[in-house]
Amino acid sequence: MKLKKITALLLTCTMAFSMAACGSKKEVATETKGAGSTTGSVELEVVTTFAGNDGNAQNYKASYEAWERETGNTVVDMSATSDDSFKTRVVTDFETGSEPDVLFFFNGADANDFIKAGKVISIEDIRAEYPEYASNMDDGRIPASMVDDKAYAVPVNGYWEAMFVNTEVLDAAGVEVPGADYTWDAFLADCEKIKDAGYTPIAAALGNIPHYWWEFAIFNHTTVEDHLTVPASIEDEIGKGWVAGMEDIKSLYESGYFPDNTLSATDDETFAMFVDGKAAFLIDGSWKVGGIVSACQSDPDDAATLDTDKLANFDVTYVPGSDTRKATDLIGGLSMGYYITKKAWDDPAKREAAVSFVSYMTSDEVVPIFAQHTASALKNAPEVDEEAFNALQIKAMSMMAGCTSLTGAVQDVFNGECRVSTFDGMPEIVTGNVSAADAVQEGLDVYAAQ
Repeated sequence: MKLKKITALLLTCTMAFSMAACGSKKEVATETKGAGSTTGSVELEVVTTFAGNDGNAQNYKASYEAWERETGNTVVDMSATSDDSFKTRVVTDFETGSEPDVLFFFNGADANDFIKAGKVISIEDIRAEYPEYASNMDDGRIPASMVDDKAYAVPVNGYWEAMFVNTEVLDAAGVEVPGADYTWDAFLADCEKIKDAGYTPIAAALGNIPHYWWEFAIFNHTTVEDHLTVPASIEDEIGKGWVAGMEDIKSLYESGYFPDNTLSATDDETFAMFVDGKAAFLIDGSWKVGGIVSACQSDPDDAATLDTDKLANFDVTYVPGSDTRKATDLIGGLSMGYYITKKAWDDPAKREAAVSFVSYMTSDEVVPIFAQHTASALKNAPEVDEEAFNALQIKAMSMMAGCTSLTGAVQDVFNGECRVSTFDGMPEIVTGNVSAADAVQEGLDVYAAQ
């Protein structure tokens, strides 16, 4: 399949199944006021998740440095790897008045508090002064806030979550690369073969980041239509699905399919097991493509040092399906974007610079650098050149061409303290110290009390 066709299918899939977006589609004026043209010596504090082993960390640095050269302004980069501590830090910064000028952050429930507090400016309000702001984006694909149904964050790239495989391990265990019809029972049989061959079937740190298994385990017992519905209790049908999902993870643990140190290891440690050929399967997001590629380079920051033979040992496929969920039903969407804070907006110099910065970082020229094998909200998707992509990116495009739906992550709705009993408490669940039913109900009780 031609890459251009694959990309078109990917964008279509994202358009069809991403989260509900802002219903207002205002006419955008043809003249840009200030956006992308400011010059001076303004210092902008910017926080993003483009850090650590995020595949776009280097792209982000190169892009904002180019903006600095073009405008004479300066970015104070305070980016950090995305995890629950990062989310907590951002929320705390807003509560204490220490928020940045521009924030690249989630647009789901994690953003509710600072949107309710009026700490960020809506795209609609920004367009009142800068009519061309985000005018290159399809408003129908810009996710709306859960607070007031307004759009605040200008997206760059979408995401998907799927299952990466180390084909070298599969070959050694006599297991074929899973396909679009991969079932839970087939997965369990494969895990047993991999374990018998002396390898770890699943690379995951349940005591550190159980997020992806939590999400898909629940998804396997819900549907595309109701996955984003938080159950009222463990007694309703969706609640029973949540409990069954946690019990599935417990069963995998009891079968010895996770690393021996899964309860104490970090995510980085189990990822290293995967890329070093010690583990077969890794559920993670589209951003992990870059992390795997970097791990196949002698210099993680220099693409010219890529070991193509090593990279050839990796593929990406579908998470095994169960019940009504097909393996090709994936978690994904456009979950993050650039916010301009009220703090910056109320400062005339920073307002101009912030609009310029976000306009630059979300332009037709810059977005494709970040989106690559994922998706974007651009009205005019660029043509793709096969030579511009590595082997794993091409495999990711092919995988996404077969997706049948993209559904948002329910953990973005069921956020914060609600998840403690099943996220932080996952070790207690899988070891049997706390029942899955009790852990889920505890989280639902916290959610109901909010």
